[in-house]
Amino acid sequence: MADRAATASAWRQLLTPALRQRIEQLLEAQQSQRGWGAERPVLLLERCWLRLKTVPVAQLAVALPPDSSAEAPELSRFRQLRAEGFEGLAAQEQCWREFGREACSEALRRFWRAQEQGNHGWTFERYLELLEHYRRHLEAEGPRPVPLLVLARQGSGAPHDLHWCWPAPQSIGHTFS
Repeated sequence: MADRAATASAWRQLLTPALRQRIEQLLEAQQSQRGWGAERPVLLLERCWLRLKTVPVAQLAVALPPDSSAEAPELSRFRQLRAEGFEGLAAQEQCWREFGREACSEALRRFWRAQEQGNHGWTFERYLELLEHYRRHLEAEGPRPVPLLVLARQGSGAPHDLHWCWPAPQSIGHTFS
């Protein structure tokens, strides 16, 4: 629970009062809904401009495309062959036989282009992890968070930061006799 409080404090410090209020309203609406769904919100914050965009989870990959170049079948097969004990050149030649030399070369070019251009660490694997954690949070009992991706500055090598916005703890009312 202390970890949630620290996380809540971290994302609140990034925002203006108006943006905090907007997220608090979204969190309040999130608490009244049950289960997982394609319309659940994901927040994207452009910190430089203090622009907050709400995207349905079903549209996240369109709004913020993950880099899936490392998941190309040619590269996956090469990694599998290496894990099975093939030497680098033997694994490469096997991939050339299975996929063709040009397809393997193009997969490598796409991968290295993505590495050079950078995608702020927003890979297909991180995208799937976000979806998995989000779904798990929503299906569990208790408060329901909203993911907030703080987008890295364009041209920086910094990764996008993921924060979980949890609703503020409810205060317990006291009555005195």
